[in-house]
Amino acid sequence: MRTKPLVIAAACFAAVALAQDIRITSGPADNQVLQRNADQTADLRLAGTAANKKINGKEIEARLIAADNSTVPGFDWTALGKIQKLKWSGEVKRVPAGGPYRLELRVQGTESAVSIANLLVGDLWVLAGQSNMEGHGDLIDVQQSSPSVHTFDMADRWGVAEEPLHTLVNAVDPVHWPLNAQNQPERLTGERLETFVVNRKKGAGLGLPFAAEMVQRTGIPVGLIPCAHGGTSMDQWNPAFKDREGDSLYGSMYRRVKAAGGQVKGVLWYQGESDANPTAAALFLQKFEALVKVMRADFNQPDLPFYYVQIGRHIDKTNFAAWNNVQLAQLRAETDLPHLGMVAAVDLQLDDGIHIGTQDLKRLAVRMAELACHDLFPRIKNYGELKRGPRPVAATFQDGVVKVTFSGVNGRLQSDGRIAGFSIHESNGAETPMIYRSRVDAAEASSVLLYVQGKLPQNATLWYGFGKDPYCNVRDAADLAVPVFDLKIATAVAGTR
Repeated sequence: MRTKPLVIAAACFAAVALAQDIRITSGPADNQVLQRNADQTADLRLAGTAANKKINGKEIEARLIAADNSTVPGFDWTALGKIQKLKWSGEVKRVPAGGPYRLELRVQGTESAVSIANLLVGDLWVLAGQSNMEGHGDLIDVQQSSPSVHTFDMADRWGVAEEPLHTLVNAVDPVHWPLNAQNQPERLTGERLETFVVNRKKGAGLGLPFAAEMVQRTGIPVGLIPCAHGGTSMDQWNPAFKDREGDSLYGSMYRRVKAAGGQVKGVLWYQGESDANPTAAALFLQKFEALVKVMRADFNQPDLPFYYVQIGRHIDKTNFAAWNNVQLAQLRAETDLPHLGMVAAVDLQLDDGIHIGTQDLKRLAVRMAELACHDLFPRIKNYGELKRGPRPVAATFQDGVVKVTFSGVNGRLQSDGRIAGFSIHESNGAETPMIYRSRVDAAEASSVLLYVQGKLPQNATLWYGFGKDPYCNVRDAADLAVPVFDLKIATAVAGTR
């Protein structure tokens, strides 16, 4: 009487064994975010091997399971490709944006045994630059993780994103490793890595709050590719070193983008502090614009969106002219190249002498999200009507008042308390104290009136954010701040104001 159950059990065991004989050798990983195409879908390309000759010629089937364990409509078991010479490959096409999904694979006629879990289809963003992008904010009240925001960490593992995003000490690529006692790059592992992680006090950045803001605004999952490295210059990011791969910053970034699928939604960049010296500052604009152009060519995305931060404050008295020159170069780059966007940080709080604090990194992240939504999602909640933030147009002197006009202002210019950050300079660059009162023009909400005492110097210049540690506080109704700038002050013709 026991013969039939034994036969059934043996048959079931054989079916499971057959299913377990397939292996995925290339394709998405658990927790991966795939960059969606223009049609809001992504194709999942897979390949693998079979360990059992008995299943040569059989079909590999795939299905897609939603978070509630239901089959995604249109993605029930479907033939993916035949096993030939113990190898197989195929595509699951047009997976809709969203997730998380579980992709299941089986040999036709067997039970499912192989799966890829927690897949998302959305937008990938590269995080690159130096320490303020790497993140050096205090690890206190950090941005909380979200199931819709994943990261391809520096150890090349996909997972749910959490602070700190950048952990250079265990990166795959040697360019990020710290130097050991022999002055050689060495990757931390085991107990040393655990000790580093446990004792870490700094590391909050703007990438995770940016991603969380984008998910909230668009409903689209986000994947982050952290590539920044503190203290690095434009020369260290030279694209000419691409072929060095993990031994160069650009090569490492390029390799990781390819490993994450090869296409991204855009780039977030925060760098320039290391170029704020008399030699490098003069070449910053040229190197920065070259970097953007090469990245667009290498990624085969000529219109690749590129959003960056104008460097903010530094509690230091050296090289202040070079610091301002880098800021002015960053302001100019925004008008030199298309599909670029800059946000200002000069008004933000620091957590040490040079690094933006954790809470204001969240503000900075929202500013970058404002630009991204304006450019990339104009039809969602009328983001296209948002202006890109205050930009200086002219400074005109008449009857003891310098009128500073701006374009790109959302609503009305505003400040916390008395307007601060403006200064008047003589033709030789020396600051001359003259401004005794400042206010937003009651008749023109995108203009500031500066009341000055005495005669304006000949060929005078108006600065906003002069020096390395100015106090600046002017922003618009969308919390987009006025950037550091300088303008020649023109004298109005009598009777024109």
